[in-house]
Amino acid sequence: MTIDIETNTVEDPTTDRSESQQWTARARRAAVSALPPERLLPDRQPAYMASWIYVFGVLTVVSLAWVIVTGCVLAIMGPSWWHTSSVGLFVNSLHLWSVEVFFFFMVIHLWGKFFMAAWRGNRRLTWVTGVVSFVVSIAAAFTGYLSQQNFDSQWISTQAKDGINATGAGAFWNVLNFGQMLMWHIVLLPIGVVAIAGLHVLLVRRRGIVPPFDAGQENTEAPPEDAPEVPA
Repeated sequence: MTIDIETNTVEDPTTDRSESQQWTARARRAAVSALPPERLLPDRQPAYMASWIYVFGVLTVVSLAWVIVTGCVLAIMGPSWWHTSSVGLFVNSLHLWSVEVFFFFMVIHLWGKFFMAAWRGNRRLTWVTGVVSFVVSIAAAFTGYLSQQNFDSQWISTQAKDGINATGAGAFWNVLNFGQMLMWHIVLLPIGVVAIAGLHVLLVRRRGIVPPFDAGQENTEAPPEDAPEVPA
């Protein structure tokens, strides 16, 4: 091992320098630098995380997982199954109520973090990804209502088409087209929600959870070394 005084780094003479210039090696170093293992999978969290306001984010993620699981079952079995089978009706209802619970927890989480000014400590991107995931989730829920194949979906689509057409989006986003709305609901929008929510969670891990105002850490990116901690 040798120490480079100029860069203050430790070099391993057995490591090939050409390997360190490969894009895979650079990507690995960038990933480890952006998401250190001790932050990505921590075993300790600040004591103030025991407050109930910090629980709703986890409940939102759990609800989203239930939405995805029940939605996959419905997609595999098809519309005739959830309209005629008692088990299908149950899974369909479970999917609906998991969506309702998802939005309930998400709205509480969003408002809670708004009043906590969760963008403090260089967490602006964390806040933005949370808001964007909420907006994309609304679009996913809207297309879900349009995919019910009942009078409610017909009423919602006919009432919404004029407003959407007025914005110009109706030229390529036809809410009266069941096939198009179903594909948006089960493919494109879920991918967007999961991707943005996943980025949001990674940013929370990277920057740490925002401390309450009375913790005296309004401008810090992570809790200080002497902050009380509890098992994660």
